[in-house]
Amino acid sequence: MSIIEKAAGKLNQQPPMRPAPPPDSIPEAPVQVQPETDAPRHELNLSRLKSQNFITPEAEHSNMAEEFRMIKRPLLDHAFGQNSARVRNGNLIMVTSSLPGEGKTFSTINLAMSIAMEMGRTVLLVDADAPNPNLLKKLGVSYDKGLLDLLEDGDLKLSDVIIRTNIENLSILPAGRHNRHATELLASDAMSALLDDMAQRYPDRIILFDSPPLLVTSEASVLASHMGQIVMVVEAEKTPQPAVKQALALIEDCELTWVLLNKTRNLAGVGYYGYGYYGHS
Repeated sequence: MSIIEKAAGKLNQQPPMRPAPPPDSIPEAPVQVQPETDAPRHELNLSRLKSQNFITPEAEHSNMAEEFRMIKRPLLDHAFGQNSARVRNGNLIMVTSSLPGEGKTFSTINLAMSIAMEMGRTVLLVDADAPNPNLLKKLGVSYDKGLLDLLEDGDLKLSDVIIRTNIENLSILPAGRHNRHATELLASDAMSALLDDMAQRYPDRIILFDSPPLLVTSEASVLASHMGQIVMVVEAEKTPQPAVKQALALIEDCELTWVLLNKTRNLAGVGYYGYGYYGHS
């Protein structure tokens, strides 16, 4: 029996305590959402990304691209009700892990690239890993303000902090500057209003969040409460089984959770992804 099967089969244990409600002291500044055509544009170095095994339009027929086509399909089905029942807020998708180093950011970027190449779909890639915002570094993007600044500063507009890219259907929302109230901001009414607007503004859009690991900070559990779907990345033969169980318990309220088994090996020794459904009704 695999680590994932064992974890899913024992989730009737008492889940860990959830983070305390945010204090009332955090301002609930209204978020201004304006057309994104005014957002700055950044040219991603596609050749560099391809050399680091990221999916790009030039590598759309690679083994990695084929694997992520299979990974994205059920996510899109449940987001838009194509071949499955549509999930509430199904286009809000969080990618997370139990612990650092399991490949969640790598998986998030490749999933975003794959969805962006889908006909009729757009992607907003959000760096929500406020304690360790590594997504922009991997993409070769340097930017200052982002999600946390947008939530705190009522004068900022989404177009002030979002980044358009040379991949037509892909935009990026950075994490923003360090803020000691990050957990409270992510749990705020301003965050709920922002997500509602972003999710409904473009009916073809997937909003994909690179989240902190669930067992490292409370931000991930708070963010999970907004999501319609969660993809939890698990590193094969490395992530401890108790960590998987504890992390899954923290997100058990999400309607639809997927487990992405990363860095697995087949009999020929070639790396590939394993993908499974772990759902809650």
